[in-house]
Amino acid sequence: MSVVPATRLHSFPPVIRLDARLLILGSMPGAASLAAQQYYAHPQNQFWPIMERLFGVRSSLPYERRLLGLQHRRVALWDVLHSCVRCGSLDAAIEHGSAVPNDLPLLLRAHPRIERVCCNGGTAYRALQRYFGAQLQREFPQLVCLRLPSTSPAHARMRPADKLRAWHGALKDA
Repeated sequence: MSVVPATRLHSFPPVIRLDARLLILGSMPGAASLAAQQYYAHPQNQFWPIMERLFGVRSSLPYERRLLGLQHRRVALWDVLHSCVRCGSLDAAIEHGSAVPNDLPLLLRAHPRIERVCCNGGTAYRALQRYFGAQLQREFPQLVCLRLPSTSPAHARMRPADKLRAWHGALKDA
C-alpha cells in the first residue's frame, strides 16, 4: 500500500466585490478544487446546487459566470486557511500545527458591508474561532458568524435536502 505524502497546499484568493454583505468561508479547498482551481469543484459537493436554490445561480453555468452570479447577489467566497499541510482532501487530515490563516480581519476592514460570515462546515468554523474569534468579537461586534453543515461529499451522514434546509434557514434573509 502506497502512502500519499502530505504536502503544503494553498487556498485561492477571495472572490469578492466591494458591496459584499455575506462571506462564505471554507477551510481549505479539497483535491478536486485545487486541481480545477475552482471553489467547490468536486462533482458531489452540494455547494453549487445549494447556491442555485438559494440565489438562483445556476450550477450548470461555467465557473466564472457562477462566481459573477454570487458576487451580483453580494455573496463572497474565501477560506479561513491560507495554507496548510494535508494528505488528501479531508479536513480531518489537516496538520493543524502547519496551518497559516488568511488575513480575515484585513478583508473585513476593506469590505465593511459584510454583516454575516457563514462557515461551510465545522472545521472552517473551529478555525475561524481559533484564529480570529476574540478579535472578531472585539473589532466587528455586529458581525454574525454561523456554522453551517459542510456541503462536502465527505459529510454524507446528512442528506442534501437537510443541508439545503439548514443553509436556507441561515441565509433566507441575507
